[in-house]
Amino acid sequence: MQNKPIQLAALAALLAALPAAQAQDANALYVRSLAANCSNCHGTHGRAIDGGVVPGIAGMPAPYMVNQMKGFKTGTRQAAVMHQIAKGYSDAQIEQLAAYFAAQSK
Repeated sequence: MQNKPIQLAALAALLAALPAAQAQDANALYVRSLAANCSNCHGTHGRAIDGGVVPGIAGMPAPYMVNQMKGFKTGTRQAAVMHQIAKGYSDAQIEQLAAYFAAQSK
């Protein structure tokens, strides 16, 4: 019976942590859904087909990707379609995408 207060405290701590864990899971799912849009051209998880015209973005350093995406968005970097696609993302979404693809293995 002496362990009951300890068990209840542990259970209370676990239950208190659930909303934060669920929020992290929801955010991860949201970012993965954003990244799925990129797979049409850049391949699943940013791994493009070898020898393809479109570059792979998996493992690309996040600061570099943010810079390139913002360049597409403002029109300072030219591209066939990326300038139109980049305009559909907020700066926060671009940062999230860059972090996601930086974490992917090549």
